[in-house]
Amino acid sequence: MTPLSIAVLTISDSRNDDTDTSGQFLVKAIKDSGHKLIAKKITPDNIHGIRAIVSNWIIENDVQVIICNGGTGLTGRDGTPEAISPLLDKTIDGFGEMFRAISITEIGTSSLQSRALAGIANGTIIFCLPGSTNACTTAWEHIIQKQLDSRTRPCNLVQLIPRFTETYQGVH
Repeated sequence: MTPLSIAVLTISDSRNDDTDTSGQFLVKAIKDSGHKLIAKKITPDNIHGIRAIVSNWIIENDVQVIICNGGTGLTGRDGTPEAISPLLDKTIDGFGEMFRAISITEIGTSSLQSRALAGIANGTIIFCLPGSTNACTTAWEHIIQKQLDSRTRPCNLVQLIPRFTETYQGVH
């Protein structure tokens, strides 16, 4: 297993270090999987605040993965996709699709309300999850943990990390 350096950002107007059960779950899951927690923050639902923190992390060479939780719903205060999407060089469309497909077995058609997403920004993998601990558990156990494990076959995201910042050298 190749350990990765991961940062966790909880997006919430109401959670703090004591009540952030989703962030606590992710921190434990990251460490239990043999990865290294680089940073853990909580920030209010504010597009520019979210974007500033994530932007700082994606320019740091020691952060390989960012996992955001919260702010992916449909209310006026939910702005995580709007904060993160402009930063992405590429989206990982299959992540949101898979997350909702798995979630339908747990929460039924309510899964359509999730705007979970993932992508690559400056070589950094970014996952945006709903804020509930159950949703974070589902995303981690069914998708993220496996894709961040270099032993997952036939392929995983770890093996692609060195190639995320390649440029096209072909003939135009």
